Amino acid sequence: MAANEGTGLAPMAGALAGLRVIDLTRVLGGPYCTMILSDHGAEVVKVEPPQGDEVRDWGPPFVEHPDGTRDTSYFIGVNRNKRSIALDLGKAAGREVLLRLLADADVLVENFKPGAMERWGLGYDEALGPRFPRLIHCRVSGFGADGPLGGLPGYDAILQAMTGLMSINGDPTTGPLRMGTPIVDLATGLYSAVGILMALHERGRSGRGQFLDMTLYDCGIALLHPQAANYFLDGKRPLPTGNPHPNLAPYEKLRTRTCEIFIAAGNDGQFRKLCELLGLAELPDDPRFRANSDRLRNRAQLTARLAAAIAEEDGHALSLRLLQAGLPAGPVTAVDEAVASEHSATRRMVSELGGYRGLGTPIKLSRTPGGTRAPPPRFAEHTEGVLAQCGYSPAEIAALVREGAIYTRRRR
Repeated sequence: MAANEGTGLAPMAGALAGLRVIDLTRVLGGPYCTMILSDHGAEVVKVEPPQGDEVRDWGPPFVEHPDGTRDTSYFIGVNRNKRSIALDLGKAAGREVLLRLLADADVLVENFKPGAMERWGLGYDEALGPRFPRLIHCRVSGFGADGPLGGLPGYDAILQAMTGLMSINGDPTTGPLRMGTPIVDLATGLYSAVGILMALHERGRSGRGQFLDMTLYDCGIALLHPQAANYFLDGKRPLPTGNPHPNLAPYEKLRTRTCEIFIAAGNDGQFRKLCELLGLAELPDDPRFRANSDRLRNRAQLTARLAAAIAEEDGHALSLRLLQAGLPAGPVTAVDEAVASEHSATRRMVSELGGYRGLGTPIKLSRTPGGTRAPPPRFAEHTEGVLAQCGYSPAEIAALVREGAIYTRRRR
């Protein structure tokens, strides 16, 4: 069968066309991972629990459907290009359906608490690996199965707190501050997609699948650069610095007449050029600002000089002038401004299909571009088509519905 034939998705020769993924994940980290794969041609079957993915209710805002059901922006934002069915894996018949789905699957992604799959007789080592030796099984969890916190649940904000990320965000007046995006969930989705692709590449040599143990905790810790590197070298606890960079100066948000802008200088040459363009040609020869280490020690005085020099400038025009001179700078824009910008349009970073509107894929491939093939699925929208592909007859599907192994409406 050609990629996506019979799936209800628009044909697309993406880089991952022909890859079949069974997605048992909910909320954000796992669904974000599988959307990355689906954006580039993988066939992703989203298997929801009877009550549905809980983020279908994380709103407002909602989109209202003609049948009276609704979905939230949170769900819509990470579930395009997927097909949805709903199984009760607590029932033997539901687990049997999953095993039929896995018979020709390449990848399984799930984010149950460690031990849940094993209790259902679906653990990788004792069941899935021996039965499906080419299967890549990726488990996304809060803390993994081992260690003092093994098996415990994790949410993004909790992991931001526990991995030190909150401690380095904010400034001395705010105290530790949660980042505005669920950075740990998103990073875990990204790392998981990378890990899956590594395992698939290795399978090309060995012919064997393997198990990926992906955790929010590990991925949160992995984001601690450069603060962890600083700590490993000098032994000092990193502190929140707000907008300034702990290792560079200038690296700062400053106010102009029209807007706030961010200015950075990554080396002494950039700093000298910046000063020349701002009419501050004397600063690079000032002993307080000659080298980056000097500028860090005298950051407050440097910031004051730069702020005074640009206070009456048009921030947008100044940022463009600096960028065109090869200097890092940019206006501080709101989300609505960023997605509406001409450059976002040029880079196809807003994707639209029918009534669906979402962020575009940042992965730009020249021969096999990814993108939106289908809007996010309604709950269990593709039950008949998915199960028919596995050989189920209409009568068998109806029997599974009566038995409560599969659901076509959310269980409340």
